[in-house]
Amino acid sequence: MTNRKLPKGSAYDPWEHADNLGVEVVTRPLRTAHGLWVAEHRTILIHSRLRAGAQRLILAHEIGHADLAHPDDRPKHERQADEYAAHNLICPIELEAAYKWCPDEPALISELGVTRRLFRAYVLSAA
Repeated sequence: MTNRKLPKGSAYDPWEHADNLGVEVVTRPLRTAHGLWVAEHRTILIHSRLRAGAQRLILAHEIGHADLAHPDDRPKHERQADEYAAHNLICPIELEAAYKWCPDEPALISELGVTRRLFRAYVLSAA
């Protein structure tokens, strides 16, 4: 599902990934979404008023739509894009190290810098 040659976890750079895929990333104020994949223009729109960390997570998800050639945002495609993003944003080695000292799921999620939804997508797809 993911490009195995890409760095994972904290080393993953979704802006570089988008560039490697030939996908343009545009940040601008959006009214109804945090991010959008516009397939016909090979462009991802990211809400410009989000913090940098949130933009990184949203971009990783939208890259999933781009790389998986999703034509729409039906629930199945949303789940696949979450799994795609999670496997790029979470490095198994970093996860294993965090498990050793994080006392609970919220601490683990915070340490990994992902959302609960992405963490759960990672865990469920690995099961």
